[in-house]
Amino acid sequence: MSAWVKTILLLIGSALLTQFIPFSEYFRNLDTMIHEFGHAAMTMALSGKVMAIVLNADHSGVTYSSVSSSWKLLPISMAGYIAASLFAVFLFWAYARGKQRLGLQLMTGVAILSLILFVRNTFGVGWLIGFILLNVLVLAFTSGFIRNAYYLIIAFLCLEESVYGPLTLTMLAAGKPGQAGDATNLASFTGVPAIGWGVLFLAISLWCAKTAIQYFLGGSKGSRSRSGGGRKASPSSSVYVPQHRE
Repeated sequence: MSAWVKTILLLIGSALLTQFIPFSEYFRNLDTMIHEFGHAAMTMALSGKVMAIVLNADHSGVTYSSVSSSWKLLPISMAGYIAASLFAVFLFWAYARGKQRLGLQLMTGVAILSLILFVRNTFGVGWLIGFILLNVLVLAFTSGFIRNAYYLIIAFLCLEESVYGPLTLTMLAAGKPGQAGDATNLASFTGVPAIGWGVLFLAISLWCAKTAIQYFLGGSKGSRSRSGGGRKASPSSSVYVPQHRE
């Protein structure tokens, strides 16, 4: 069976199975957090200013920022979906090497930075505080099977959302190109149609998903032996609103 077939089958199976996991919708906001943090981190890397991040209960989000040059909008607008896809790969890379603790620490660290530096809306603050506290409890008081199960639930939800977001974006760009979030922003200052950006993000997410699945299938046995255990209303695609200020 080819790697692509395995990837598609596991994505479909995961999407079906996670529907029956209690509170799975709660953890889908992690993909949104990583997406918006990707925008924010790229903005700061390019000497821009991040004014606020909004995380919504429907898994959407907005990053408000300003930059001094219009060219900077290209990497900033691209950073969200790419960051989410690469983060999913990292989670499975960490799992394959028995580094679930590192994965949990990293996502907790990003949540803490988001809470301190960027997120101010009521839902976003409440979600971040709850997510941070839950991760701290898992890190402090669980091990083996329980920690692995918690980690894999989060990892597969992130993987699903990292593909579902670009897929939804592509369909939206095809039907309503003026309402396709990051793809619309990119189209406005590059001239490349929104559908083109949607397809690009989808292709990147699928390649990352294939890589993540290969880590999972190739490393899950070793991970179990090292760590001692078994293992959207709205979509998670978020809307980025760049503000160019001279």
